[in-house]
Amino acid sequence: MEEGRGGLLSAGGILAIIVGVFELIMGGLMAALPQLISTAFDLSSFPSPGDMFDMTVITSNLLIAGIVLAVLGIIAIVGGISAIRRGSFGLSLAGAICSLPSGTFGVLAVIFVALARREFGEEY
Repeated sequence: MEEGRGGLLSAGGILAIIVGVFELIMGGLMAALPQLISTAFDLSSFPSPGDMFDMTVITSNLLIAGIVLAVLGIIAIVGGISAIRRGSFGLSLAGAICSLPSGTFGVLAVIFVALARREFGEEY
């Protein structure tokens, strides 16, 4: 372990990377799901119970949510790497914040990175 390096920053970075990989995978699956559904089933043959169940709205919302989750995952991975390397506090905190949709692990990543702010060596 390097001199002066605490475990909070490393733990926050590792949590952000783990959550970011999970978000990236889940976002990719969510974005691909509408295409998989439309190729596996002929959606025009299903009866529509009215305006409340519009398949195009559901698939487009799923696509948008998947893309957003994948982008958050990429930012969380980059921020986690920055935290481990002690590169930029702002990028590390942004990555930890982007891991918040995961719940507990995201909250812990934000707390750990925020508490280890002094380890970056930047003037504030």
